[in-house]
Amino acid sequence: MDSLSDRVRQFCSQNHLKLNKDLGQHLLIDEGILDRIVTAALIKPDDHIIEIGPGIGILTAELLKKAGKVTAIEIDERMIILINEYINQNNESTNQRINELTIINQNALTTEFPSKSYKIVANIPYHITSPLLRHAFLESEQKPTSMTLLIQREVAEKICDEEDSGMLTILVNLFGKPQVVANVPPKSFLPPPKVDSAVLHIDCFSQPKADTETIEEIFRLTKAAFGQKRKMLRNTIGAFPRGGELLSSLGIDEKRRPQELSLEEWIALAKKSKEHVQDDKS
Repeated sequence: MDSLSDRVRQFCSQNHLKLNKDLGQHLLIDEGILDRIVTAALIKPDDHIIEIGPGIGILTAELLKKAGKVTAIEIDERMIILINEYINQNNESTNQRINELTIINQNALTTEFPSKSYKIVANIPYHITSPLLRHAFLESEQKPTSMTLLIQREVAEKICDEEDSGMLTILVNLFGKPQVVANVPPKSFLPPPKVDSAVLHIDCFSQPKADTETIEEIFRLTKAAFGQKRKMLRNTIGAFPRGGELLSSLGIDEKRRPQELSLEEWIALAKKSKEHVQDDKS
């Protein structure tokens, strides 16, 4: 039997498919990594999987073998017909389950996610990593129970690095526990990207670590602080009305930089900031 790489190359050649670099299209052709993604997602027979950017359906076919239902959201209209064709040509065991697949030709960042339990499993275009995480965690009424994403390695490692955090680190860790489960070299893709990749699994909490108002305040503060992340907190948070008082009341050294603060400290800052706002109003 031909390898996955051979089958994908042949399929693309037969269909005269040119991948769109502007859409970040890189097809996964590494069977080992494909297995790691599916294994990491812990898919159960009754799970509803949301796949974003399915391309020709390489991961889609594997998801159909495990999940009760798969919804694939694809922005490139050319791929819609090709997904069914690829699955029919290459996966006999999946053909019987093709009715469990729904394909939506939309931008995932503006698509409303399901109102009932679902998991996100996807090899996504790397440039939508941040907006997708914001859409899933901040804009969607029902949050995913988990996310398993193939993304840029540097971004995946940053999300997991609580010692040198960024805004994505804070966002993801408010809503779940992230873990890098596999590193992926460029040769695992067609065409190879210019960067290394990684499989990131996020086990989402049943409830975020803070309430909605506190989360909104966290991002008001972090937007100011990380907008000038080389500056000390006294020059960012400290520049707010009562900002210096806010930092000192929690024993946070104003000489520290935003990436040095823990998630718990950002939550405490946001709660105290809300108290100050209420005090000023009364």
